[in-house]
Amino acid sequence: MLELLKAVLFSIVEGITEWLPVSSTGHMIILDEFIRLDCTPEFMEMFLVVIQLGAIMAVVLLFWNKIFPFQFKDKSKPVIEQDKMMLWLKIIAACIPAAVVGILFDSVFEELFYHAIPVALALIVFGVAFIVIERRNKGKKAKVTSLDEITFQTALMIGVFQLIAAVFPGTSRSGATIVGALLIGVSRSVAAEFTFFLAIPVMFGASLLKLVKFGFSFTGSELGILLVGMIVSFAVSVVVIKFLMDYIKKHDFQVFGWYRIALGAVVIALGMCGVITV
Repeated sequence: MLELLKAVLFSIVEGITEWLPVSSTGHMIILDEFIRLDCTPEFMEMFLVVIQLGAIMAVVLLFWNKIFPFQFKDKSKPVIEQDKMMLWLKIIAACIPAAVVGILFDSVFEELFYHAIPVALALIVFGVAFIVIERRNKGKKAKVTSLDEITFQTALMIGVFQLIAAVFPGTSRSGATIVGALLIGVSRSVAAEFTFFLAIPVMFGASLLKLVKFGFSFTGSELGILLVGMIVSFAVSVVVIKFLMDYIKKHDFQVFGWYRIALGAVVIALGMCGVITV
């Protein structure tokens, strides 16, 4: 029961920080130093990735009408909506850079940068970027105000920022893609939605790779912990995504920038004091 409660806590943090642009990695590093699951390092590595499947299903549920391209108006055959098929092609195009680099070098980047200080620096750098870009964009009209207006060139540019997150843990996948989208003139709401959609193939792919690496061999307790984690991550993600979409209708992302800077400073301080491993 204690391990299930720990799994619930990790999944709550995942469900919140995966969608808010504040870096789930930074939060997990701190949480893992104070609350550890009684499991093997291999299971823990897999667990922290695969619980994201629950978060993905929250996106699928909330945005089904915007992403599902098949409409069954006639029972004999489905009608394919071309605009949604084009959206998926753009999503796939945006995911190619991070997918290629991630598959080839994921373990290398994890070994080099998945440590407290590099993560803290990434938190701070992109926190500053949020503040600077939002202040630069203040009063300016966004060039892209709907998903249909995202071109393949725009999608690829956003994908390059997603690649930065794949290389440097702590950057935050959502944070990097939103910063990139804002930088090239995409509105906040469209930037957030496109970021959510990018997560679907990215997280499915990452989860599948981790499951294959782990071997699909679970004890009863491990399977229970994983299922609970996915369910909690799903429920929390539904609430957080709704909150974020409502929040950015009236506010900008600067508060997340300041939060990232503060969190990065805390991580550095804890590392220098020896509280967490650097």
